[in-house]
Amino acid sequence: MQLILLGTTGYHPSARRHTACLMFPEIGLVLDAGTGFFRVRDWLQTAELDVFVTHAHLDHVIGLTFLFDVAHESGLQATRVHGTSTHLQAVQDHLFARPLFPAMPPLTFKPLTGPLKIGGDTSGGGTLRYFPLEHPGGSLGYRLDWPDRSLAYVTDTTARADSPYIDEIRGVDLLIHECYFPDGQEEMALKTGHSCLSPVLAVARAAAVKKLVLIHINPMAEDDDPLGLELRNDLDLPVSIAYDLQKINF
Repeated sequence: MQLILLGTTGYHPSARRHTACLMFPEIGLVLDAGTGFFRVRDWLQTAELDVFVTHAHLDHVIGLTFLFDVAHESGLQATRVHGTSTHLQAVQDHLFARPLFPAMPPLTFKPLTGPLKIGGDTSGGGTLRYFPLEHPGGSLGYRLDWPDRSLAYVTDTTARADSPYIDEIRGVDLLIHECYFPDGQEEMALKTGHSCLSPVLAVARAAAVKKLVLIHINPMAEDDDPLGLELRNDLDLPVSIAYDLQKINF
């Protein structure tokens, strides 16, 4: 199965990256709807789309306002947006408040009530589960399991070696985890609800994941290695920094 990273930064887009949006084109599943969501149209393979938002901060939901263009002559017939009832209500009340965005795009809101089947028969069928993360305003992590592969998506939280969500992501083949800051900016990471490099690596080790991709990178970081990965000599698992339009087969 292929995962396309349509947006890999947080807070605001930059010349290098758009904000959070991950897509599984084969099954019409999207994780978060940041500014990278406009690219969904280029990769659409299904008539229906399921969008799972982690929380209601603008860098993760503003792409929902792009749906008129995403759906235009693309064959997209239905879009369902999933998340906590609190976050979905906030999106409806504020992002789509009439003075801000008076025309509701073609979507329906589906509050999460438990694990969901995903993928149907085309991918062997899988299950999506979610779990709470510590972040101002609250956030969710997602785990997707198929018979022969698994993935977890964790963003907008401050990683710790003893983070409660470690058990939720244990043993996944691929962990997509936020890493907004390099080491040395722990105070700002805690203040803003984001992560530095070493704690994210500690989480990945504790959860015994097979591969780690770092996402939600600081948009002000302009170089190829803003987290200092090349300076580490303790990388005992495959680790890389995500980039926009990256394709991951797993």
